[in-house]
Amino acid sequence: MKESDIDYSDIPATDTEFWQEATVNNPLKVSVTLKLDPSVFAWYKQQFPQEYQSLINAVLEKYMIEHNS
Repeated sequence: MKESDIDYSDIPATDTEFWQEATVNNPLKVSVTLKLDPSVFAWYKQQFPQEYQSLINAVLEKYMIEHNS
């Protein structure tokens, strides 16, 4: 979907007061070097070219949660 395909007509307008207490919370990330098998890296990069790092992180996080009991 392109930005031009989005219908914004039903979204109410907001003013400065609406955003006054808003905060941006970026999750903290650590830059690391990780050695992966070439086939694993190639598969993730081919399937998800823009998001492969986030997906690998999600897979590792899920594994961690499931094995942290």
